[in-house]
Amino acid sequence: MKQGWVEKKLGQILQIERGGSPRPIKKYLTDEPDGLNWIKIGDATASTKYIYHTKQKITKDGLHKTRLVKEGDFILSNSMSFGKPYIMKTTGCIHDGWLVLKEKDGFKLNQDFLYHLLCSPYLFKQFDGLAAGSTVRNLNIALVSSVTVRVPPLEEQKQIVAKLDSSFEAIDKAKANAAKNLENAKELFQSKLNDIFSQKGEGWVEKKLGDAYDVRDGTHDSPKYQDNGFPLITSKNLKNDLITLDKIKYISESDYIDINKRSKVDIGDVLFAMIGTIGNPVVIRDKPDFAIKNVALFKISKNNDSDFLRYYLEYSTKIMKDEAKGSTQKFVGLGYLRNFKIPLPNLDTQKDVVSQLVRLNKQTQSLESKYQQALNSLEELKKSILQKAFEGELI
Repeated sequence: MKQGWVEKKLGQILQIERGGSPRPIKKYLTDEPDGLNWIKIGDATASTKYIYHTKQKITKDGLHKTRLVKEGDFILSNSMSFGKPYIMKTTGCIHDGWLVLKEKDGFKLNQDFLYHLLCSPYLFKQFDGLAAGSTVRNLNIALVSSVTVRVPPLEEQKQIVAKLDSSFEAIDKAKANAAKNLENAKELFQSKLNDIFSQKGEGWVEKKLGDAYDVRDGTHDSPKYQDNGFPLITSKNLKNDLITLDKIKYISESDYIDINKRSKVDIGDVLFAMIGTIGNPVVIRDKPDFAIKNVALFKISKNNDSDFLRYYLEYSTKIMKDEAKGSTQKFVGLGYLRNFKIPLPNLDTQKDVVSQLVRLNKQTQSLESKYQQALNSLEELKKSILQKAFEGELI
């Protein structure tokens, strides 16, 4: 350890307390201006470092069942995305998903130094190892208090902060440029889709989807699920022109046969998510061994190209989302899809359009991969600098 630094448990240099929640919370929520700020995880998403305001307030009657935090206090999420610190720029009350960390008398800490320390992989690695629970991992006061930290004198803390701020400013600028380039790459393909399908072309004829294709949907029933058998594909299994088997549910052979009497899927068909996450069209390229539920099925004739329809459905997804029904869960019905208009050229032109879009898609995906890799590398560089800072190797 570097000369002049001291090694302490976090609980030796900080007073750590847990929040609390008055229950039932609905009883204490208020819109009155004299209400107390009620700090939730969602209030922290707009800022990477500070919490300035909250969406909800609670009455003063709930104060004795929660914990008040003040401007300058650190709060730390202790569950779900645990270990993420925020600095309070207002006063408010925290529920039991937060810990509050306050500087103890007799031990001087630079606020920005403490923030960088709490964000460091050096500390997160310890949190990660101590977090309890398998599905929802949690931190508690005892675990956070037991974490070991190395702390330099106050003047050196300030030097480290200055060095980190300078390095991170350059990294953040580079990340902003990479993120902008990534967004531009994504928009390039969408722009091409818009040009093709909004301007159409000579000889293109507008038809209803139901006139151009055999449009069906999967079962609306809920068959009995079992540990193995035939996969039942729903909207959540359609992604990036692929069928994923994440969290798939299985049905019996008899249910599989029964469902496929109505909506048998064949090679060349196009599937489209109708409920919840609307969109994500997928062309079936391999022999299917599944049934579908709450998914639109477009059966393609020999006079049409499957990928032309897929690209058109990608182009139309935003329109369909805007026109979707339902308050809790958005959906587009079978009748809506059958009546939705599509501009159709002849088969040769469809194939030519698909060829153009495939080439552009490969180019944009290559660019997206490049810029995403740059973002990942910059984030790793940031972590590496933080690691060096708290091992005494930065200055």
